[in-house]
Amino acid sequence: MNRKLWVVVGPQTSDVRRIVVLEALKASAEKEGITLDLNSLTEIGRLPQFSQNPTAQDAVLLVDLSADQVSGLKGQFQSVTADAVLDNTTEVLQKAVAGQASGSTSLAKSDAKASSGDNGEEASHSGPIKIVGITSCPTGIAHTFMAAEGLINSAKAMGIEMRVETQGSVGAQDTLTAKEIREADIVMIAADREVDRSRFNGKRVFSSGTKKAISDGQGLIEQALKEAKMQKGASSDADDVEEDTGEKAKSAGVYKHLMNGVSFMLPFVVAGGLLMAIAFAVGGINVGKEEGTLGYYLFTIGSSYGLGLMVPVLAGYIAFSIADRPGLAPGMIGGMLATATGSGFLGGIIAGFVAGYFVRFLVKYLKLPRNLEGLKPILILPLLGTLFVGLIMVYIVGEPVAYILHALENWLKGMQGAGGFLVGALIGGMMAVDMGGPVNKAAYATSAALIGSGVYEPMAAVMAAGMVPPLAAALATRLYRSKFTKDEYESGAATGVLGLSFISEGAIPFAARDPLRVIPAFVVGAAVAGGISMMLGCELRAPHGGIFVLFIPGAISHLLGYVIAIVAGTVVSALLLGVLKKRVEVVAPAK
Repeated sequence: MNRKLWVVVGPQTSDVRRIVVLEALKASAEKEGITLDLNSLTEIGRLPQFSQNPTAQDAVLLVDLSADQVSGLKGQFQSVTADAVLDNTTEVLQKAVAGQASGSTSLAKSDAKASSGDNGEEASHSGPIKIVGITSCPTGIAHTFMAAEGLINSAKAMGIEMRVETQGSVGAQDTLTAKEIREADIVMIAADREVDRSRFNGKRVFSSGTKKAISDGQGLIEQALKEAKMQKGASSDADDVEEDTGEKAKSAGVYKHLMNGVSFMLPFVVAGGLLMAIAFAVGGINVGKEEGTLGYYLFTIGSSYGLGLMVPVLAGYIAFSIADRPGLAPGMIGGMLATATGSGFLGGIIAGFVAGYFVRFLVKYLKLPRNLEGLKPILILPLLGTLFVGLIMVYIVGEPVAYILHALENWLKGMQGAGGFLVGALIGGMMAVDMGGPVNKAAYATSAALIGSGVYEPMAAVMAAGMVPPLAAALATRLYRSKFTKDEYESGAATGVLGLSFISEGAIPFAARDPLRVIPAFVVGAAVAGGISMMLGCELRAPHGGIFVLFIPGAISHLLGYVIAIVAGTVVSALLLGVLKKRVEVVAPAK
């Protein structure tokens, strides 16, 4: 069989779609060992120019063209839509090379389309490219919606129709309909945690983190159109989905699983921590010892049941991210054992990964007779997974990790003075490096988890430092108007409110425009705030809320020193912005 194929793409195909079609054909042809001779028509009636013209017996694939539109060209023609190529490129190539039909033949869209609905509506469409997407970040607050906005605006600029479902802290919003998914060319998932992909079986899916969706939406969309891969199996099977090649390393996968656990853990930490803070406000510092009082019950609910579930939920949803539902029970039970053995959140992280990867190993390699397969997800996998992770936690992980955790707790509790300043500066600087990214989340998640162990100093340093970048940006727009654009100046007030609310992501637009000058200024100021907080021994029992938590009596110790830390960090960053940033040509008008 001749393994060469001539391809002609019609002029009515948009530039973006033409690039995507040609790239898809090249990639599949390389895998199939097919040689391609490609050409794009600029107008009907003009013959395509190939490196070697086909003969009457050669296979010619016409994309968005019919044979009568290339009269004068020789070959065994087969016509196909660009949609059909993108839906199943390999099948289209194989049929074209095999010469299953001669003359002017149309490969039916039904060969590679989703099934029609009850009303007979097809998944195929004409007109602009259609994309549906999902965005989600671990906390479900800022990055989720910034990524959605970045993708929607970029798609609009590219002439692409796009609908995005946001999975934030309050659940899914703008939920995608079955019709929208069915008609989409591809599905884009921009998430820093695992999301349910079961709706997208049979669709071309591309997955990445939120960072690139925010900073380079157009580039990410172009990459997704070229690299999206057909999802054939279960939603948790990463092999069926094309991942962003920039994030395909194992470390990125481990980070995503960890952040999935953190995202489910945080509501328990926040609810438990705030209830404890309210309990201190109601009954004083010894409220946990005064049985029968309102304060005692608030403290018990927050500490024993809110924070008590933190580690099991963390471990369970790390395992869930790795192995889907069969990993949930072993992970959560492993997390309970981490709490029981005193290994805390460190033990919970280990339990989650051990349970997840062991269950995924069983899913892949444990083969059972057909009549027993139904028992696998509800009996065999939870049983074996729990047995394995339980024994690991009891005999291997528990005591050593508990010793390490207690040593870490005691070390942090004793960190005041110069040593405390250095630790706080390190934690604080991490909060401003990427403002909601992996480094920021590592510092925040660790500090929030330490609340459950009675260590409150790191949480205070983290929140003080996290408030600095947006507060400093807001202050600098007022002090140095000539160094900010009109848009930056006008957004300054809103950015300040985000800073007061401990939403570091509010400063991202300022950093994105001038990262080499702005980010160092933010990092220095955040380090100053975190360092002063730790040096003074400030303790924060509530893991979120910003300045509003400071009005709860007992939520923060050394209140005056804590306010000084936030103000000092903000002023340092704002002054550095004034020194480092250059004047802009179009500045905010004076008032």
